[in-house]
Amino acid sequence: MANRGPSYGLSREVQEKIEQKYDADLENKLVDWIILQCAEDIEHPPPGRAHFQKWLMDGTVLCKLINSLYPPGQEPIPKISESKMAFKQMEQISQFLKAAEIYGVRTTDIFQTVDLWEGKQLSHAFDDGCYRGEPSWFHRKAQQNRRGFSEEQLRQGQNVIGLQMGSNKGASQAGMTGYGMPRQIM
Repeated sequence: MANRGPSYGLSREVQEKIEQKYDADLENKLVDWIILQCAEDIEHPPPGRAHFQKWLMDGTVLCKLINSLYPPGQEPIPKISESKMAFKQMEQISQFLKAAEIYGVRTTDIFQTVDLWEGKQLSHAFDDGCYRGEPSWFHRKAQQNRRGFSEEQLRQGQNVIGLQMGSNKGASQAGMTGYGMPRQIM
């Protein structure tokens, strides 16, 4: 967690609302899923928001998680560092976030590295054969939907003015005066 003093006023109210939304049951499910998904000897953190954040904050668990979603030999993060230096840990979180975006997590659903360090909101995954958790948790990855058009259909499309572009019928400059003309005093 970042070293911050107590918050007051509106900042305190916002912080209290965020803390009220925190779901300890969801945290427990996520921890269990991460440990199951990674299939490694990862220690279960003590319950609580601060412990959960600290568990994820160095980036090693997140990197192991994203690697576990890929088949062996195709992992996006080849080297996971267990460094205690803050910039190395933040770099690992950034690698996880890039890999998550490539995996298919929407950009709008991805948290920022600083969010994790400051204890703000987090979470995500997809089912493409490597996911070993509860299927109802996450959206399915979109499948490719290619369309094929014949040359004739493409030629016909070149002659159509889409309605988004408006219409050029009836357009003229009749009745328009020049803008910015000085006032004529007679």
